[in-house]
Amino acid sequence: MKVNFINRIFKILLLSSLFFSCSSDLDFDQTKDLKLEPVFVANLAYFNVPATQFTNSGGGQIAFDEQGFDIFKEKFFRDNLVKAELDFEIENTIIRAFTVDILLLDANNQILETNSYPIPAYSGSSNIINYPTEVFENQRLDLLKNTVKLAFFVRMAPGPALDQNSTGSLKLRSGATAYMEIQ
Repeated sequence: MKVNFINRIFKILLLSSLFFSCSSDLDFDQTKDLKLEPVFVANLAYFNVPATQFTNSGGGQIAFDEQGFDIFKEKFFRDNLVKAELDFEIENTIIRAFTVDILLLDANNQILETNSYPIPAYSGSSNIINYPTEVFENQRLDLLKNTVKLAFFVRMAPGPALDQNSTGSLKLRSGATAYMEIQ
């Protein structure tokens, strides 16, 4: 009987201790101060054009490609993007120099911006060029947000003739880093 009485008292004390706790007032207004700043990194564009596609005897030949760039169709992304950086790396293993022009086009195929990248001819050693990062902020970011297509023009400089037996290729790799601010 004595053990049963002690167990009851123990249970009562244990249950009563559950009703005493420390608490503070919750301030749900703190969520208004929440600011998220995610950063996204993605591949932007890639091409690999073999020398045999540039066969001719002179210079100035142009190769052209156009890609859709509809990332800004999403309102969330368009509204929260505060900065974007585009990186371009070009490798040339062809014995000719080139210029790559990258055009930002709007929905009416109007050119918003053109960036040109000169590429020296291959001379037997590594010919990988990392160009300075293109940073888009403020007004330049607004131009990028209006971009719906990227166009790539490859112009070949004068030099030795290329034919169906020419070796090498012209490779472009690019990436984008997007900085968001969500409040």
